[in-house]
Amino acid sequence: MEGLITKSCKLVGLAGAVLALSLMAGCSNAPDPAQRAINAANRADQAASRAEAASQKAQQAAASSQAAASRVEQAANDAKAAADRAEAIASKSYSSPRGGRRSYRRHRKAAAEAAPAPSDSGAAAPPPAATP
Repeated sequence: MEGLITKSCKLVGLAGAVLALSLMAGCSNAPDPAQRAINAANRADQAASRAEAASQKAQQAAASSQAAASRVEQAANDAKAAADRAEAIASKSYSSPRGGRRSYRRHRKAAAEAAPAPSDSGAAAPPPAATP
């Protein structure tokens, strides 16, 4: 009987060793808590770096937008000033007694009156038009 007990103890010990090895092999695939914490810290650091880069890009875009808005505002002010100058020139041209359309019309009327009337073979020329 002692031989049977000794064999049984050896068999149980061997089974325990196999079980312990299989547990260790199964656990070795999963990282320990310290390694998981290090991995999580690395991922958080990478995410922070990406967030900082995105923040810098956003700040650059905002500065570029502000500069563009300033240029657009300056162009609008320049256009308004040009329109004001054109309006002032136009109002001087139309209010001037020597300039504008009235003077042009007077010159055409005077030229038409000064031209000789066409002659019809022997017909009498119409009387000159009265000037207002």
